This record gives sequence, structure tokens and C-alpha cells, in this order.
Amino acid sequence: MKKVALALCIGGIMASCGSVQKKNEAPKSSSKSQDVSTYASTITAKELKDYLYVFAGDDFEGRDTGEAGQKKAAAFLKEQYKRMNIVSPLGGDDYYQEIPESYFRGGIKASENVLAFIEGTEKPEEIIVVSAHYDHVGVDKDGNVYNGADDDGSGTVSVLEIAQAFAKAKKDGKGPKRSILFLHVTGEEKGLYGSKFYTENPVFDLDNTVANLNIDMVGRVDKNHEGEDKRNYVYLIGSDRLSTDLHKISEAANERYVKMDLDYRYNDRNDPNRFYFRSDHYNFAKHNIPIIFYFNGVHDDYHQITDTPDKIEYDLLEKRARLVFYTAWEVANRAERIVVDGTNE
Repeated sequence: MKKVALALCIGGIMASCGSVQKKNEAPKSSSKSQDVSTYASTITAKELKDYLYVFAGDDFEGRDTGEAGQKKAAAFLKEQYKRMNIVSPLGGDDYYQEIPESYFRGGIKASENVLAFIEGTEKPEEIIVVSAHYDHVGVDKDGNVYNGADDDGSGTVSVLEIAQAFAKAKKDGKGPKRSILFLHVTGEEKGLYGSKFYTENPVFDLDNTVANLNIDMVGRVDKNHEGEDKRNYVYLIGSDRLSTDLHKISEAANERYVKMDLDYRYNDRNDPNRFYFRSDHYNFAKHNIPIIFYFNGVHDDYHQITDTPDKIEYDLLEKRARLVFYTAWEVANRAERIVVDGTNE
């Protein structure tokens, strides 16, 4: 997540944005629970851990935008999609949306978003974007690597596992009806550059982009949820701002399959942390595309060299990734496109 100089919210939260928001009746599910659960079960703590120990290892040198470690990370992602036989929307062997050096400020070198794609069977022109940023902040002057296991290695490997689940469903002839774009953006830590570039140069028309589910830091527990009785949670931000449908679908997916505590405290429009504006979903929301931002909150290792893979809580990472999958599955397979009925104001 992009770091900004904002004080953490430690109290005074409005009652309306407490830990669990009041549920509304959800749209009827469009999918058989047995099918979707079968594919969700392919998202496992073991595979997430195996991915993350590589992706957030020292070899990737903190994945600083435009630097050698970020290039290694991009190549790793491409390799995984090719291994899973998930194609690029750019065609052939080209999984990179190139971003020129001139697009950045502050001497940042050219970089690239990494894109993979599963075409829908019935409404292929309608796109659901599942995103995470794969960059981090690099290496300090003393040679210490900022591994960024939670920020945002956790989101990156979640997207890989979600892609695998959809690919298995497609192979079995079970959809998805709408297309899924798996978007790994660069330059988030420098100012949300990768997602901004994509939305200014979209591979698919933004008018046909149904929703963006953005995953940024989902592998840890923050101080608000320490203790075994509190750890089964995830923060959701923005789910109800632009689409009541999306919010209801999210709540229903959680209630039916995952049963986590959905904490909406940072969804308050007056949240002093302004998390809604601090990750890549915001560049989609600016274009009136419904979003959900999945987040575990900040912790003592945030933007420190101690954000390492051994501190990730992989059972929670599995549950959170499955929640994103269940939500994406429903949005992709329901009969009608979700309706935009809200505003960013």
C-alpha cells in the first residue's frame, strides 16, 4: 500500500461504521454451491505460502519500481500464468503492459503491469478486474531488503491462486460467463502509477468493466484484531459506494461460504486514514467502476524490513483469497450486470 503521512485512526469512529455493517438481502446466487466450493478449495494456504516465499524472498530485491528486482517479479508472474495455461489479453507471449519512463516522475525507470486473462463464455465483452500491486520499496542504503510479504506479496499470490481456480472451472466447462482480467500493477508505492496508467490506457473499454476487486495487504492481523477470538476478519472498503448490488453479493458470499467478520470501520467517508484513496482500486472508482478493497490493516512491520513471509498467517490468507474468489465468481456468473447506483461524492 502507498504510504502517506496520515495519523492512524484510534478512536472516535462513527457508530455507523462499526465492525459489522447491517446486512441487506442479497441477490439470488447464480451458481451451484457445490461447483464454486470445488474451485475455491484449490486456493490453499500451502500454495499461497510456496508462492510467497519465492515472491517475497531476497532474490527479488524488494521489487522497487523499474529496478532489477521488479523485473524479476514480473517475469515470475508471467511464468506462473504460462504454466497455468492462462493467456495474455495482449496476445502471444506478451504479458506486459509497458509503461515508459516518461510517465513517471522522480527518476523512476520504465516499468510494466502484468496482465492475464480468462475469456467469458457468454458475456466476454464484460470484464471483472482482480488486481494487486506487485511492487514494493526495494533495498536501503545498507543493503537491507524490504521483502513486502504482506504489502503486497499477499495480494499478489492471492491473485495467482484465484486465477488458478477460475482456470480450473473454465477447463471443466463451468464458465465464467464474463471475462476475468488478472491485473498485477506496478508503481503503487510511488503513487498508484500502474493502475492509473491502465485506466488511462485500458486494454478493455472501461465502460465494459463491471467491477474491480483489489487486494492489498491480506496476510496479517492488526492491533484491532489481536487475539484468537478476533482474528477471523478482513476490512472491506468501498463495497457499497458505487454499487448496492456488489455490496450485497459480497456480504452473501461471505455469509454462505467464508463466514469472516467483515469490518467496515475504514469505509467511513470521514475516515482520517483515507484508505479508500490509497490503493489501486481508486483509479477504477474514479471512472465510476464499482470496487471492493480487501485489507488487513497496518501493523508494526508495515514498510519495514521485517515484513517477511514467516510472519504471514496463511490460514487467514487462504480464507480472504477465497472470499475474493467467491465474490468474483458471483459477479462473473450472475444473469444481470451489477448496477451502478452510488457516487464517489
